Amino acid sequence: MPYLSPALNVMTSAARKAGRRLIRDFGEVENLQISLKGPGDFVTVADQRTERILIEELQKARPGYGFLLEETGVIEGPDKTHRFIIDPLDGTTNFLHGIPHFAISIALEREGQLVSAVVFNPITDEMFVAEKGSGAYLNDKRLRVAARKQMSEALFATGIPFVGRGDHDAYLRELSSVMGTTPGVRRFGSAALDLAWVAAGRYDGFWEHGLKPWDVAAGILLVREAHGTVSDLTGGASMLDSGDILASNENLHPQMLRLLRAAGTTPRPSPAG
Repeated sequence: MPYLSPALNVMTSAARKAGRRLIRDFGEVENLQISLKGPGDFVTVADQRTERILIEELQKARPGYGFLLEETGVIEGPDKTHRFIIDPLDGTTNFLHGIPHFAISIALEREGQLVSAVVFNPITDEMFVAEKGSGAYLNDKRLRVAARKQMSEALFATGIPFVGRGDHDAYLRELSSVMGTTPGVRRFGSAALDLAWVAAGRYDGFWEHGLKPWDVAAGILLVREAHGTVSDLTGGASMLDSGDILASNENLHPQMLRLLRAAGTTPRPSPAG
């Protein structure tokens, strides 16, 4: 593992502590109490417990910082310049079905800028970390996005809108457009890991609509620090506000934007002035 700043060290330690409990819960997934939060969107006891552990550990080390969390929402802190953005269990549906592809995602904002990121899959013990200006790493390996230049060689990941959410017909038009030019599209069910895998060069790119800040904040910094390009689906920078995201390398990113626009599902950027 590279040198970690004090803040990132706190974040990785909190993720590991929460991850140990999550592994135990995953081993007993059939016995978990499940509550329904919305169509197709389940919250488990494990999800809520993981969030509590993360809050406790991070507040202990950084008592003044604020939080934006999937389950709890906003926790204001006296330090208005720092905020943790947390998804305690990204890939809840995978977790509930015994699929070992889920992650703890923690990002740190300083004065509105993403400065530190952790995406941790406790089952595989893969710890993706990044700091602004210092690069992205997987455990002790420096990360760099894939260098492919042609869509005909590229493997993309996406998220499929589930029942009651999103425009399914529009998504199918996008998927058809991408499938016609690439050798493969994957849907693994965790946006945080999808972005981390783009940073690691496993995927050549990832796109999705309607995500929340805690789904993508850490992943955005990972891709940026792995020398990738991240935007919303107009080519702008409103990923955290719009919930729409496209991440890839500098060669494939504009090609992907054109494909998605051709599908007629993404707004075009407003003209300057």
